[in-house]
Amino acid sequence: MTKSQINCPRSEKELAEFVRDASRAIRVTGGDTRRIGSTQAEDVVSTSALSGITLYDPGALTLVAKSGTPLLEIENALAAENQRLAFEPMDHRSLLGTQGTSTIGGVVAANVSGPRRVQVGACRDHLLGVRFVDGRGDVIKNGGRVMKNVTGYDLVKLMAGSYGTLGILSEVSLKVLPQVEAVATVLIKGLTNSEAVSVMSRAMGSPYEVSGAAHMPLGMEGEAATTLRVEGFHASVAYRAQALVEMFKGCSDITVQTDPTRTAAAWQGISEAAPFHNEAGDVWKISCVPSDAPRLAQAAGGKILFDWAGGLIWALTTEGHDLRVDLGAFDGHATRIRAGKDTVADIPTFAPAHPLIERLSVGLREKFDPRGILNPGLMG
Repeated sequence: MTKSQINCPRSEKELAEFVRDASRAIRVTGGDTRRIGSTQAEDVVSTSALSGITLYDPGALTLVAKSGTPLLEIENALAAENQRLAFEPMDHRSLLGTQGTSTIGGVVAANVSGPRRVQVGACRDHLLGVRFVDGRGDVIKNGGRVMKNVTGYDLVKLMAGSYGTLGILSEVSLKVLPQVEAVATVLIKGLTNSEAVSVMSRAMGSPYEVSGAAHMPLGMEGEAATTLRVEGFHASVAYRAQALVEMFKGCSDITVQTDPTRTAAAWQGISEAAPFHNEAGDVWKISCVPSDAPRLAQAAGGKILFDWAGGLIWALTTEGHDLRVDLGAFDGHATRIRAGKDTVADIPTFAPAHPLIERLSVGLREKFDPRGILNPGLMG
């Protein structure tokens, strides 16, 4: 067997030529910080050399960057103009124990979205356009560079969350938003999982524009902690935080935290599933209807973290255990985000798709990657 090779094309043209000439399966990577599954690929192609912000128009709230551009470089450029990626992409490195440098292409390919997703949508909802190389080695451009240009919008969204199985991203165009002036977190302690999901659902349904709703059954101080975030102008944040306190005044332990440093650190910890860092076992991400969250959390057992008002459950389980068996049938799916190196191939990373969805997925892969060489086996 020929030794695996790592290839780092320095241009989109080189990337297309490499794919066109490929005779073996390819594992696609950016900064290699989000390797959550296994493939049958023999060679590796990295987009890390395709780096740089090619267009940034703060007035138009638009940024275009090559796919290998470090996420930190983009965040720093936005911060200089008091702007941000509103979908709050998480950093997987501490959770997965990886090194490397997170890239914007990896963020888009995995549709990485943080706690603010409940208010502003996912990464794909902020994606305006893409350039990518398909499995034939052809360069495809879809979408645009400004918000009013929605040509081919469905294909743009399709690439977000495709994990490199339909094409290798070379450039992405994103909508950005202004940074907020103030942040406050309403903290409620001592709620059960069912009570917490009820509180989070009521908060999200309120007129107070909650931008984050999470619950830790075992918080950092050893007791259950439910957190609700509001953001915006100082006066508005103060009013809405107090309104939430009044709304849930029946709760015995409720406070408001406004310290910017502590608040930012708390939500970063929620975004990155900090309670599971340096903890042995597999980590699962369960997407579900919030009303099902308490039941699914009980079925999962172990250490749990609720995000997205209960629509996302992070679960820590025994290594090599198939959590899907315990959960049974439910309206949603479970993805194994972290697994031990000896068991990573034993259980599929992604849940088996509905037969109709699977047929559509197979059809798409045959269309964009007829040779089946891009991340084969990763998504079934």
